[in-house]
Amino acid sequence: MYEKSIALLQKAVADELTAVHQYMYFHFHSNNQGLKLLANLFQRTAVEEMIHIERIAERILFLDGDVEMEPALPVEKIQDIKQMLAKAREMEKTAIRDYNRFALDVESDSATRNLFESLVSDEERHFNDYSNESSNIDRFGDNYLAQQAMENSRNAKISE
Repeated sequence: MYEKSIALLQKAVADELTAVHQYMYFHFHSNNQGLKLLANLFQRTAVEEMIHIERIAERILFLDGDVEMEPALPVEKIQDIKQMLAKAREMEKTAIRDYNRFALDVESDSATRNLFESLVSDEERHFNDYSNESSNIDRFGDNYLAQQAMENSRNAKISE
């Protein structure tokens, strides 16, 4: 009865797992570059994506499905911060498009539709966060990144 809903929810889990893995990879590398603000943004988004997985999994189980825990795609080994932000924006844009489409595809399953609609709101916020950081880098250039690295360095010296 809910096969279509379960299939779309499974796709959402796979995509969210991909996002968690990708954002944590970005977190590790931006943190290693001394870009604490961006590292924290990637980490916070990864945690929010994990919460999405939990909500989606609960719905799958409620519909008597089983939760598949395989990411849709492997991690892309991107270490340039501008490329990281571009990839993050692309992933969020895809999630927004997919979740809007999924909400329409499960119209007769109102709880699943509502879940997808609520996820769209979070993904739009993530997209805006990454867009704002990209805009700051475009506007202020490498000075913006250097300022973050210097701030991180200053904070490290204070805590010693």
